[in-house]
Amino acid sequence: MEADNYLTIENPSQGSYREKGSKFLAFAFPVYNEAEIREKLELLKKKYHDARHYCYAWRLGASMEHFRTNDDGEPPNSAGKPILGQIQAFKLTNILIVVVRYFGGTLLGVGGLIKAYKTASNEALKNATIIDKQILQVYKVNFPYSEMNLVMKVLKEMNLEHFDQNFELNCELKVKVPRFQTIKFTNELGLNPKLSIELLNNI
Repeated sequence: MEADNYLTIENPSQGSYREKGSKFLAFAFPVYNEAEIREKLELLKKKYHDARHYCYAWRLGASMEHFRTNDDGEPPNSAGKPILGQIQAFKLTNILIVVVRYFGGTLLGVGGLIKAYKTASNEALKNATIIDKQILQVYKVNFPYSEMNLVMKVLKEMNLEHFDQNFELNCELKVKVPRFQTIKFTNELGLNPKLSIELLNNI
């Protein structure tokens, strides 16, 4: 059975860790697609252009099926994997954590790196506000103007948010429907032969 909600962070947060002169600066961001992830990475690389490594992990989607790690030149599985491990430990999704490392001149070894990246990520998440978000499904509804009252009545009764509306002879709008309400929504509107509804995406 699919979940109706998921955990993520409300706003960006930071954490840090120091070991033998090396600084590990961790940045956690709420994100919803890979374009946002690339944007955050580029901003950090510009701001901390003199750092040695920009290691990261992210996870996307309510079912947590999309994730990636990157060691950015550190020994394999010494950076990205422990960062992802913290995302998993906090049961989060739609999140990116980037750890920026300034090398202090002393090698830490794989064990030391794993501890450093894990601890920095953990600090960023401890400083974050974790929120429980409802999974919303976005539908596009098309209907003739004569059915306007019916459509608006259903949206009002179910307390659904609509946007991108175009009310002409042939009307169209988009609706955000909590997943637990989708069966009722599709029964109320989808069974009307004058209306067409299309699931666009989950948010």
